[in-house]
Amino acid sequence: MMRQAWIEKGDAVAVVQQCFLAGVSRATVYVQQTPRPVDEGDLLLSRLIDEEYTRRPFYGSRKMVIFLQVAGHLVNRKRVQRLMRLLGLAGMAPGPNTSHAHPAHKVYPYLLRGVPVVRPNQVWSTDVTYIRLARGFVYLVVIIDWYSRRVLSWRISNSMEAVFCVDCVEEALRIYGKPEIFNSDQGAQFTSAAFTGVLNREGVVISMDGRGRAFDNIFVERLWRSVKHEDVYLKGYAAMGELLVGLAEYFAFYNGERPHQSLDYQTPDVVYRMAIGGGAMIVDKFPRATEGNPVERSETAAPTAAARSNATAKTKVSEKTGQRRPAASEVECVA
Repeated sequence: MMRQAWIEKGDAVAVVQQCFLAGVSRATVYVQQTPRPVDEGDLLLSRLIDEEYTRRPFYGSRKMVIFLQVAGHLVNRKRVQRLMRLLGLAGMAPGPNTSHAHPAHKVYPYLLRGVPVVRPNQVWSTDVTYIRLARGFVYLVVIIDWYSRRVLSWRISNSMEAVFCVDCVEEALRIYGKPEIFNSDQGAQFTSAAFTGVLNREGVVISMDGRGRAFDNIFVERLWRSVKHEDVYLKGYAAMGELLVGLAEYFAFYNGERPHQSLDYQTPDVVYRMAIGGGAMIVDKFPRATEGNPVERSETAAPTAAARSNATAKTKVSEKTGQRRPAASEVECVA
């Protein structure tokens, strides 16, 4: 204890060097530091952003700034972007950089577009969301069965490290066996070697949401709305201990008592156990043309890339010769 008093922060000698010379562990020095005060303004804005995002998940930082200004809070977009990034929120709309995968991690293709889910344990899915507390926030991860919408396992953590995600999937595999396909987004937690290694070890096929495809994992996104509006916002948890107990009660209610509209008002427990009355499918509204299923073109169809290139070349020639530029209707479409 006496040697710890020798360490002086702000001295010309670095704290690391002082600890080495005094034979003091750096952990004992850092643990005595005064905790950083919580910004009450950021907590209030985070609460408002979280509630509005749950109601309107398509809101990005620009619309969120307008929402806060209407509510009487004058904030700029940079502050809203910082808070949304801290909460792990992004507008559910196609666009660049909506999912931040680690550059060194492998990203797997999305395999579930147009695939009917007709039995339990055919497809599992996962995601992470933010849960606010009275003076801070934590992260919640769940594993859900697509066919029955049953929550198979869940974990909370005060950091976004991959460890609690790995623990969650390990528990689900241990209790319920293994799925045929496991789907997630491209977040660094789910593309990490620790997480994908567990699935590869069990021989599970890995699928990941496409970049900018906000609705590829819509069943978990719908679960977040239920959890927050039916439990978190109503109870206003103050600490992680209260949240842990409250979520345990809610997920027991969600699985075993709460009738689910998409399951013909049966509970996820019953549908999962009986394997009757469930199902899911992500419909692809824009299927790609294949050799066996060509896309028919009408006479008014948009010009192909070759036609646009041909039209551009003709336009450049007409500009040089001073002739009239061809109208869009005069461009010859190449079949």
